[in-house]
Amino acid sequence: MRAVDAVIRDRLDSDVVLIRTIGEHIVQSGGKRMRPALLLLVARALGYQGNLHHLLAAVVEFIHTSTLLHDDVVDESDMRRGRSTANALFGNAASVLVGDYLYSRSFEMMVEADSMRVMQVLSQATTVIAEGEVLQLLNVHDPDVSLERYLQVVRYKTAKLFEAAAQVGAIVAGASAVHEEAAAAYGRHIGTAFQLIDDVLDYSGDAQALGKNVGDDLREGKPTLPLIRVMEVGTPEQRDLIRRAIETGEADFAAVAQAIQETQALAYTRDVATSEAELAREAARQLPASETAEILLQFCSFAVERDR
Repeated sequence: MRAVDAVIRDRLDSDVVLIRTIGEHIVQSGGKRMRPALLLLVARALGYQGNLHHLLAAVVEFIHTSTLLHDDVVDESDMRRGRSTANALFGNAASVLVGDYLYSRSFEMMVEADSMRVMQVLSQATTVIAEGEVLQLLNVHDPDVSLERYLQVVRYKTAKLFEAAAQVGAIVAGASAVHEEAAAAYGRHIGTAFQLIDDVLDYSGDAQALGKNVGDDLREGKPTLPLIRVMEVGTPEQRDLIRRAIETGEADFAAVAQAIQETQALAYTRDVATSEAELAREAARQLPASETAEILLQFCSFAVERDR
């Protein structure tokens, strides 16, 4: 991961001062670097001994970061990872344009890998992520979003880059088709679990631990799984409360939290996340046994047990 961070810092260098400034802000803001770590682990688990995975892990992080820059503008967010967002500090225009720069830089770096298969997987992933963003936009302030529609957004918007990272790790290692598919499935399911736990934390964590404002999704009118669950099993009064909350983004947060608690919506969401993590475990067990493969299995527990 230190090698990946070194690549990130090197490739963020630009003659344009604002790009360097925002890039440094992004690097210093930290984050879990889950996606690049996933690529590194899968590559090593499948016997890769080179260094190309450092470059491609940085590519994955650039793609992820560019989506965050654009997300924060769309969502009008002012806090991420416990720090002010780039758009809050530098303005929307700068954030969008630097996000575009990171996308462009990531494709420039992809070419260096000299692998059409890697480019195919990563370029397709960026397309699917963009589709997920638009699908989420269509769901905003819609209280009738179903579980299926919501999980489609999760798989497109969040899980797809996890899937691509793991799959690229397998491709770099020259893995068999069976192992490549297992790696992709692992990333897809662990990415889904990761997002569902984010849904839980949005209503159960404290803002300092999460590094974002608790309840942001509600204020933005996003129907996440805990809210969808209340709409499915709640009383007429609870469903009416959630409907108004999603439609306006201005309902009583304490009342919404109470409805979520009374319907055990967070426990339900955790159960769905745990099921996804178990599917990820099944996929990881198809990889050759090794210490690195064991870490991939531990990732499954981390994805659902984390508090931030």
